[in-house]
Amino acid sequence: MPKVSSVVVPYATYLRVYEPLAAFPENERAHWERYARRSDRPSYQDELRRSLADLLPTPPIPVPVQESADAFVLEVDGVVCVCPWRTRLRGWQALQDLSEELPKPVLDAMLPPVVRRQAAVDYERWLVRNPDSRPWIRTATWQVPLNWFVLVSDEERRYEKGTGEIPPMLRYRTPMVQARRRVARALRTLRDTVEEGPLIDGLVDVGRWLEEFHPRSLVELDYGGLVHTLPAGDLEDDHSAADVAAGVAALRQGDGAAAGEAYGRLVERWRSVRDRRSAN
Repeated sequence: MPKVSSVVVPYATYLRVYEPLAAFPENERAHWERYARRSDRPSYQDELRRSLADLLPTPPIPVPVQESADAFVLEVDGVVCVCPWRTRLRGWQALQDLSEELPKPVLDAMLPPVVRRQAAVDYERWLVRNPDSRPWIRTATWQVPLNWFVLVSDEERRYEKGTGEIPPMLRYRTPMVQARRRVARALRTLRDTVEEGPLIDGLVDVGRWLEEFHPRSLVELDYGGLVHTLPAGDLEDDHSAADVAAGVAALRQGDGAAAGEAYGRLVERWRSVRDRRSAN
């Protein structure tokens, strides 16, 4: 499949769910079975490049006209698992969040109001026909949300420095049952020890999302393009999942000092990322 360009698109991180083929309806399962045998499957960078290319025309195309037929594929212990891109659905949902992330003049210059209104109308019509839809992928920019780290453990961390044309990689992958169990335990601890707020709300939201998938799915937290903005030493020393787990465990034991130390390590580590975002 041709690539839009060879330029690396940084900043985006991902939380993905890979479902076994048995979780899909028969007609869709047949498509993914054929797709999994392909040797030219595109990467997340290809998806980003296509999306950016759609913003260049006048007027821009904020959401693809047709839904993507691509996916990420894993084979674990002989079981093929698929994570559909669903780029169109994710584009609609991202548009809903833009008004909270960008000043109105910037948003209007990037995506004129008439373009956003038409996209919103298209999404509402689509939802009437697809009320139970949900994405297999969540995306964040310039960060990994702290609640994502609750789903994984440091033992599941995989880091590769990258060599030559092979980029660095930092990701975690865990069985769905483990991710759900960790969410439930963390929520019990947080609700007993801290006030309701964004951390608890975000964890509740992620937990509900995970419940919509097959119990034998896999959950993947991928630093994605963010690895291209961070020094190799910072990536190698990044054990954020361990710090989050240590903080939650300290709260469970009533050790506020240890919880504060774990949180401090997280703040210090991610401050450099926020600084780079502010510089752009």
